[in-house]
Amino acid sequence: MNYSLHHFTDSESSIEAVAIRWHEALIKRDPAIPFTVALSGGRTPKALYKAFVTKVQKGQFDNVHFFWGDERVVPPEDDESNYKLAVAPLFDSLEIPETQIHRLLTERDEEFAVQQAESEICRFANLDPSGQPVLDLVFLGMGEDGHVASLFPDDQEAIESKAIYRAVTCPKPPPRRITLGYPSLYAAREVWVLVNGEGKKQALADSLSLAGTTPFARVLQNRKNTEIFTDFILE
Repeated sequence: MNYSLHHFTDSESSIEAVAIRWHEALIKRDPAIPFTVALSGGRTPKALYKAFVTKVQKGQFDNVHFFWGDERVVPPEDDESNYKLAVAPLFDSLEIPETQIHRLLTERDEEFAVQQAESEICRFANLDPSGQPVLDLVFLGMGEDGHVASLFPDDQEAIESKAIYRAVTCPKPPPRRITLGYPSLYAAREVWVLVNGEGKKQALADSLSLAGTTPFARVLQNRKNTEIFTDFILE
């Protein structure tokens, strides 16, 4: 089995457990080596940030660099921005220097934003033999259709692409996104997926199946281990 499934009685408990694990990972790391984290969007990360900041001290973030698994092509001050979602509860609360925050430049041309994002992530993360960044920790959510980041079902180009980041059109608003590709998710040292809400139960079951075809299933099938945190039990 190439995943670890952690069940909790409610979303608050699952978020608390992830916050504790994240803090432990920071304590164990070598501060002389860049520690690269890719954040996600949605409602759950906001709650995670609030739980996380109560457990850490400001000095524990030296040489921790923040990236994003995906971002909406909206201005950084827009309420739909995954970057904005993290600013107040995480970066401002912990006084993270701007030099450690590597947001996607979604106010610029998409091609430029993708190239800039790839350049930034490759400056700080080690690269595997295929040229993919080996991120230390990637946070993901999962949608009710089994999508992760902005990798959606039936996107054959995403399956075939070797790009680190890609600009995509997705079926959810806002439609234009920039996302990490599958190979970067495969290459990451740690991938933690928060799956909360009964409406996601079937998609998770489908993704865990050996015959699963969802985007999340594809990630699971191409990694040695993925940590999954849920607030429900699969029947």
